[in-house]
Amino acid sequence: MTYCVALKLDRGLVFMSDTRSNAGVDDISQVLKVNSWEVPGDRAIVLLSAGNLATTQTVASLLDERAHAADPLSPSILTAHSMFQAATVVGNTLREVVTSISPLIPPSASPFGATFILGGQVGTEAPRLFLIYPEGNFIEAGDDNPFFQSGETKYGRPMLVRALDRAMTFEAAVKLLCVSFDSTIRANAGVDLPIDLRVIPANEHRISEKRRFERDDPYFNRVSREWSKALNEALSLLPDFNF
Repeated sequence: MTYCVALKLDRGLVFMSDTRSNAGVDDISQVLKVNSWEVPGDRAIVLLSAGNLATTQTVASLLDERAHAADPLSPSILTAHSMFQAATVVGNTLREVVTSISPLIPPSASPFGATFILGGQVGTEAPRLFLIYPEGNFIEAGDDNPFFQSGETKYGRPMLVRALDRAMTFEAAVKLLCVSFDSTIRANAGVDLPIDLRVIPANEHRISEKRRFERDDPYFNRVSREWSKALNEALSLLPDFNF
């Protein structure tokens, strides 16, 4: 299991993903679930992955290999003229990988399926964010849905729905995401620290923040403690129920 989130703010994009790949009794491991590509002055792109690990790693490797192999007839993640075209490249690559492994099974039903969140900025267009399904098709974030989740989404969603404001600062967005991840980690053993953070400021064509929150991270642990305390205090302030 995994948990990935990306936010589309007025000032840019924020991405966060956990690293848990197994949660068995005696088989716990972690893996990086975020890939990124940068061309100074032209583009910055981040890809978050959830689903079958072999599939996600194969897709990421193919995207990277093809990005560095010059082929004018086949757009790559580094030559796509827009984020829409980049999302199409990722979707086609995902469909290619899944159908090559299980050609007789629909991608949506395949045990080798995966889901990706792709975001970034190419050229002069505004930053864009996409959710790519196992079938290779995708949807784009807009004013009515300024964030995407993948993996174990239900426990961390309420905080995002209630508190996300597109005008918020990057610092406030990271705080909100830490709360969302803390709630998910407490409810599901399949999600855990370390957590990876990436930030793409609008019109800078770079990833300005690359950070990992480890299990002993003082900020994350403080947010976890203070959030629990605030919830208990808020509960005590609600009117009592009377039988």
